[in-house]
Amino acid sequence: MARLPLVVLLFVGLCSLASAADYPVRPITFIVPWGAGGGTDAVGRIMASLLERELGRPVNVVNRAGGNGVVGHTAIATARPDGYTIGILTVEIAMMHHQKLTTLTPASFTPLGLINLDPTAIQVRADSPYRALGDLLAAVRAQPGKLKASGTGQGGIWHVSLCGLLREQGIRPDAVIWVPSASNAAGLLDLVAGGVDLVPGSHPEGRSLIDAGKVRSLAILDDQPSTLYPQVPTGAQAISTKWAMGAWRGLGAPKNLPKAIEARLRAAVEKAYQSKDYADFMHQRGFGRRWAGPEEFAAFMAKEDEQMGVVLKSVGLAK
Repeated sequence: MARLPLVVLLFVGLCSLASAADYPVRPITFIVPWGAGGGTDAVGRIMASLLERELGRPVNVVNRAGGNGVVGHTAIATARPDGYTIGILTVEIAMMHHQKLTTLTPASFTPLGLINLDPTAIQVRADSPYRALGDLLAAVRAQPGKLKASGTGQGGIWHVSLCGLLREQGIRPDAVIWVPSASNAAGLLDLVAGGVDLVPGSHPEGRSLIDAGKVRSLAILDDQPSTLYPQVPTGAQAISTKWAMGAWRGLGAPKNLPKAIEARLRAAVEKAYQSKDYADFMHQRGFGRRWAGPEEFAAFMAKEDEQMGVVLKSVGLAK
């Protein structure tokens, strides 16, 4: 193959620098790896609207659901690295490759920032005999296999989080029978009906039933108090546990973005996150705001990935 003349290479390089400096010059595609109407879609749409304001170009949300998040995350990772395709990364990206659903990992993306974290909370019925997390775990120890839990599919985030807590407390994860459900809402309805004894999940998901007095939250597995229910003890306050896990969302792009474009996106994402509009939206919906810049977000995802792998393997959910 003939080598390109130096003048051509210089021209191409200068054009690339110019396009990066002018970025963005056309609409941006914002991929949400889950269906319309859910929590991730809602967070994605408010963030897309704020980024549109910051970047001065249309930011169009495209839902790419399917494969438990694989389809949408793949669309983000494999897009052309020119800054015109970005999207939401969710907790599942730290789980999917352990389950052999994809080869993608958190390292497959350019991280732009963590924007949301909703830690695991342990919910029981309002009339449950278990008044504290310690009481609940004591019952599990005393009669392994008696209590049932639900709140997601087998191997979903809330199942894995419960397994991690039990394992950390020296209890076999299968000491609580897991009843798969289509959603946390379905699991909570089963809880109220008496079909299961506990449901791990986020406070935003349990909010309506907690506020209605039908469900009681025993603890939140995080080092910070709940945004919605600050009176609920943290795991450390309840049983001195350090176990923490939850559902999170951040923004990412394909790897190998031009540095100027990456810097522009990073700044825009942080400014959107810090805006009053975003804070008001998240407060209204009950979602937890949690910020980590790109480097911190990368380290956070790597830790999550390692933690997920350990738990999934220990309970036979990794392939």
